[in-house]
Amino acid sequence: MLRETQPQITLWDAALPPELTQLSPELARVDKILDDDRFLAPYRRRFSKRIGRPTIPLDTFLRLMYLKFRYGLGYETLVREVSDSVMWRRFCRIPLNQLPPHPTTLIKLVKRCGPETLRELNELLVQKAREEKLIRGRKLRVDTTVVQANIRYPTDAGLLADGIRLVTRVVKRIQASGVAATVRFRNSTRAAKKRLLEIAKVLRRRTGDARAEVDQVTAKMMVIGRRVARQAGKVLSQAKAELSQAGVQCAVGVERLVDRLERGVALLGRAVAQAKQVVAGNRHIPDRLVSVFDPDARPIRRGRLKDPTEFGYKVVLQEVENGIISGYEVAQGNPPDEKLLPAAVKRHERQFGRLPKELAADRGFSNRRQERELQGRGIEHVCIPYRGNKSAARKVFERQAWFRRLAKWRAGCEGRISLLKRKFGLDRSRSRGRAGTETWVGWAILAHNLSKMAALT
Repeated sequence: MLRETQPQITLWDAALPPELTQLSPELARVDKILDDDRFLAPYRRRFSKRIGRPTIPLDTFLRLMYLKFRYGLGYETLVREVSDSVMWRRFCRIPLNQLPPHPTTLIKLVKRCGPETLRELNELLVQKAREEKLIRGRKLRVDTTVVQANIRYPTDAGLLADGIRLVTRVVKRIQASGVAATVRFRNSTRAAKKRLLEIAKVLRRRTGDARAEVDQVTAKMMVIGRRVARQAGKVLSQAKAELSQAGVQCAVGVERLVDRLERGVALLGRAVAQAKQVVAGNRHIPDRLVSVFDPDARPIRRGRLKDPTEFGYKVVLQEVENGIISGYEVAQGNPPDEKLLPAAVKRHERQFGRLPKELAADRGFSNRRQERELQGRGIEHVCIPYRGNKSAARKVFERQAWFRRLAKWRAGCEGRISLLKRKFGLDRSRSRGRAGTETWVGWAILAHNLSKMAALT
């Protein structure tokens, strides 16, 4: 059951001196922006007002999530800090005689709403910024960045060990519930751990034969992985047969465990097949698996000295005047930047009702055919430097005053990305999967835009 707002303040809150309850200028402005009733519309469509357990008040939830991403807090830290601060309690509209929502309540509500809700909230906030004439959408700059998945550096042996551990853990829970209890399953996590320790000892020697020895140990790990996958497959078959006979009388949650085991066995088989290619000498595998816990994450090579390869998701960011992020997209895999530009321009046109007059992007987006199409559609100035050698005419074109002005303006997008990574949690997603990362990115951009609008008003 949906609860939209908190009832009026209690007598204890009214008795506090104003010095304790006065909000900071930023929080006061953000509070005024979030008072707009339109921000509750996405939740009204997804929740019933009459059926189910009451939710926490939505105005409290939105303000709590703003504080979380504005100050980089974990859920438990957020609840603890809000509980201790009278000003933050007043901002989140939590009376003194009530406890803040439990961290798991916030996590469940975030997962329940998903990335589409965040996309709608960000579009509504951009619409409000347009109405207040903070942005007009005449200029657009586009850039990409990588939001890293919350995983360790992937190795083939490490992926096999993770897959073995994941499958073994799920099988134990299924058999503990009484399903497929008669099927023999051997716990091989200790053997996998020994193989990892062997690799650590080999790499410590730093000899030229280390790679060959690592491949030999990885081959032993593959044998363990195949055995675990084969035994887990038997447990999976037996569990499905028993569940089909039990019907509605099966234990609560067992069906979800069986689905999880099916995905785990598939991922373990994929890790074994990938390790087999690597041991055979093929170290350049397209669509490489980098984590069994976040299988949607991909290796993305950016060419930087510090982190030449990052593991996560490529994100497209669209920025308009006054530093407002007007749109974003979490790409599937690692597509070239130039293929992401048409969709970004289309999102801008749908949101503002017209194309921008000026468009700026870095040389990764350069495509001569696309540039001609954008100019033909009515964008007056398209500032995308060409890659490689340039003709004399192109050099003259890129020396024009408007091109250099837009090139300087585009460089500001690098600073915006740095700010989002340092202050709003866009450096690493703590949620798993592409949908979880889309939700995480949506909250980070919503918090950034709210903070930016508060500074502009």
